[in-house]
Amino acid sequence: MAKFRRRTCILLSLFILFIFSLMMGLKTLRPSTATFGDPFGLDLLPEFRQKTIHLEKKFDSKRSDTINSEAKFKNLKSVEITMKPSKHSELNLEELPPLNYHLHVFYYSWYGNPQFDGKYLHWNHPVLEHWDPRIAKNYPPGRHSPPDDIGSSFYPELGSYSSRDPSVIETHMRQMCSASIGVLALSWYPPASSDENGEPTDDLVPTILDKAHKYNLKVTFHIEPYSNRDDQNMYKNVKYIIDKYGRHPAFYRYKTKTGNALPMFYVYDSYIIKSEKWANLLTASGSQSIRNTPYDGLFIALLVDEKHKLEILHSGFDGMYTYFATNGFTYGSSHQNWASLKAFCDSYNLIFIPSVGPGYIDTSIRPWNTHNTRNRVNGKYYETALSAALQTQPSVISITSFNEWHEGTQIEKAVPKRTGNTVYLDYRPHKPGVYLELTRKWSERFSKDRAAYTLAHQPPVS
Repeated sequence: MAKFRRRTCILLSLFILFIFSLMMGLKTLRPSTATFGDPFGLDLLPEFRQKTIHLEKKFDSKRSDTINSEAKFKNLKSVEITMKPSKHSELNLEELPPLNYHLHVFYYSWYGNPQFDGKYLHWNHPVLEHWDPRIAKNYPPGRHSPPDDIGSSFYPELGSYSSRDPSVIETHMRQMCSASIGVLALSWYPPASSDENGEPTDDLVPTILDKAHKYNLKVTFHIEPYSNRDDQNMYKNVKYIIDKYGRHPAFYRYKTKTGNALPMFYVYDSYIIKSEKWANLLTASGSQSIRNTPYDGLFIALLVDEKHKLEILHSGFDGMYTYFATNGFTYGSSHQNWASLKAFCDSYNLIFIPSVGPGYIDTSIRPWNTHNTRNRVNGKYYETALSAALQTQPSVISITSFNEWHEGTQIEKAVPKRTGNTVYLDYRPHKPGVYLELTRKWSERFSKDRAAYTLAHQPPVS
């Protein structure tokens, strides 16, 4: 009898554990009807912060205190244990499928450490204050203290590295190559400019181009919202990029339907500038027009809200991308809207570039933003996004990101790590390179599918 009861208890416990795991997985993979999530999520974006007061839903402060299953794990206390980087041999790159130059990944070169930069940069990211004082009071300010305490919920296999370390750049290029990624979209600020937590990095571009070329990778530019960005200085900066880097063999050019090979520029937070200003630069009749000049290119705007479709069209942009790796966070990042966005772009001869990511967690720098966490579900979240992107038959797919560690969207290798008061997330039960392997698998599928539907859409030969 006792044996029967013990057996029943074990079976019941396993059943409860299964149900719990299933519920957590379903919780983080948002339903297909999800659109924007809670209003405070949109407040992360410029322009939307003031508009959230008009939304019908109100922020529930109790929900912000609910600890997500991933975020909760990071705060466990234990003895310091650091897993060493894996020593297994790298893949033989000659045996891999060809690089897919229609698969782009967003890349950040803003990290620093004392060895190469004299101090830590970005790894010591501050904890960002919530704009609502009632919520902010629950989250004391502070700053991370590397190398054991970094501004990320995951820990890199390379440690708190410097983007100036040539061996780090080389390793990154090798990892991208192993994933069959063809193009890295480099986060870029003009010379002497940077984001508020970093330092200027334009001087790194030559090294990045050289290392990329070694692995047959191409580099395009992801132009950040630098101070006072407008149509006039955008022209000057595009001219600077093309004049200085355009002759490098790793400089990326996209072959258009007309056979022209043009540089491509992603423009982050493009919606901050009014469409009339962009039209000065991006339409043939504009006062600062870049069209039909040696500096013409393909300019890709960030689409966040549905209304941005027409603004992008009237601005003269050549296409749109969605960037955010959080399904349901914005209209643009919601998978369910990609088919209609692709149809809109097709009708106006624009390029639609859906952005996919392996997950999202930024609570190391925005502890109040647990609602927007998206669990990786051992790679299922990533594959769901890639499948949704492929269904739209895009010309290009972008990945958010290779190494945006603050927001937990990286596909770069991560390892288990524990310190005195922190347990970092990792990719177990899989290996540190699992997201590179998944990317390679889907890159190959994308390449085959794209060849098939591109051929099917070609007009018949008369």
